[in-house]
Amino acid sequence: MALLLQALLIGLALTLPILAEAEAPAILLANVYREQVDVSRYLASEKLDGVRAVWDGQTLYFRSGKPINAPGWFLAGLPKQPLDGELWIARGQFERVSGIVRREIPDDAAWREVRYMIFELPGAPGPFSERAGQIRRVVRQAKVPWLFEIKQFFPVDRSNLKKRLDEVVRAGGEGLMLHLADAPYETGRSDVLLKVKPWQDAEAVVIGYLPGKGRFAGMLGALRVRTPEGQEFLLGTGFSDAQRRAPPAMGTTVTYRYRALTAKGLPRFASFLRIRDE
Repeated sequence: MALLLQALLIGLALTLPILAEAEAPAILLANVYREQVDVSRYLASEKLDGVRAVWDGQTLYFRSGKPINAPGWFLAGLPKQPLDGELWIARGQFERVSGIVRREIPDDAAWREVRYMIFELPGAPGPFSERAGQIRRVVRQAKVPWLFEIKQFFPVDRSNLKKRLDEVVRAGGEGLMLHLADAPYETGRSDVLLKVKPWQDAEAVVIGYLPGKGRFAGMLGALRVRTPEGQEFLLGTGFSDAQRRAPPAMGTTVTYRYRALTAKGLPRFASFLRIRDE
C-alpha cells in the first residue's frame, strides 16, 4: 500500500501543474521580533488568527490577489478608501472563518459572524501613530457592526511586552504585532512590522512527498518543502489523518511553525500548521 501511495504521489508530482497564483497586492509583511529591538518606538496590538483581507475601496482581496466573495451587504457597508486587516471571528476560530470566506457562493448567515478587523490604511499619509487614529475615525464613521479597529497600545519596554504577550497567549491568542510608530506607509517585508509569538511561523512550497510508515503506512509521511530562500527540509508533524490521506498538492504554499533556526538557517521542531490562505 505504501509503495502504491508513493507511486501515485510521484505520478501526481510529474503530471500536475504547479499552482498558479493571482497577482498579489503590494502589502506590508512582518518580520520576526528580536530582543535587541527598541520596543518603545513601536505600537503593539494582538495578532489575530484570521484571514488577511485587503479592500481597495471596491473589491475585497485575499493577500494572493484573488477576490473574496463576500455578501453584497458586507461590502456595501465598507468605506470607499483602502483598508487592510483580518477577517476574524474569535480566538481559536481560524478554520471556521477560513472556511466561510473561501466559499465561492457566500453563506449569508455565516458571514454575519465575521468581523473585518482593520490595522492599516494603505497609502494614507503620516506616521503609523497618526494612521491608527485615522482608523478609529474611519470605523466610527462607517457605523456598521462588522467593521472594527485592532486596538493599539505602547508596550513601553520589553518586560511589559512579555507580560502582555503572556496574557494574550493564556487567553487563547496567537501573539502580538509591533508596528513602528513613526513609520510612513510602506509595502514589502520590513522591520516596520514585527510579529511576537512563543512559536514563530513561516511559509514554504511543497516540492515532494515521503510515504508514511507504521501507523501512517499508506498515507503521507512527510512533505518535502522549499523556503523562499531556497532551503529544503522535511515537514513530518502537525498533520491530521485526513490531511495525511489527502496531502497538499505540489506547488501549494503551506505555513509551518518552529521554535528557532539552526546554525544553517533551518527551522528547529518544524510542524505543519495550515495551507496558506489565498
